[in-house]
Amino acid sequence: METAAKHGLRAIRFDGAGDVKESSSSKISGKAKEAEVKTDYGWYTSPRLWEQLKSLAREMRCAPTPAEDRLWQQLRSRQLGGFKFRRQHTLDRFIVDFYCSKVRLVIEVDGPVHLYTPEEDAIRQAFLENAGMRVLRFTNEQVETNVESVLAEIGSALEQGRR
Repeated sequence: METAAKHGLRAIRFDGAGDVKESSSSKISGKAKEAEVKTDYGWYTSPRLWEQLKSLAREMRCAPTPAEDRLWQQLRSRQLGGFKFRRQHTLDRFIVDFYCSKVRLVIEVDGPVHLYTPEEDAIRQAFLENAGMRVLRFTNEQVETNVESVLAEIGSALEQGRR
């Protein structure tokens, strides 16, 4: 079994008492393994955290912003280069707007709320990039007024990731 520490990623452990603990250790006890969910990204998310994020992601998929919906209509059903995208996808403790696992590409569509959270966005982006993902950010305005150039930039990133 590949471990999070082996890949330089952190593990999140559920200690059984309701607490989430971070670890970079490659040794995880048998009891802890039973309480964790292994993802194909190389880290662990506690079942409690996963359940909270899963329902929040579902709510976000049901009520997308107009810009997210517009971009989703262009990305869904492998329309862009045959690549599969997921929307409002959970990665560790984050929910990203769009994710293509084949090339580890994250796409974020930033609305007005992101003007007030630049530090949080920077931390989130650094975490995702350190986990080996590429992050593309677009504003709502870019998607709504010039979706063709947004798709061209995404297409370029997909081709780079394919190599």
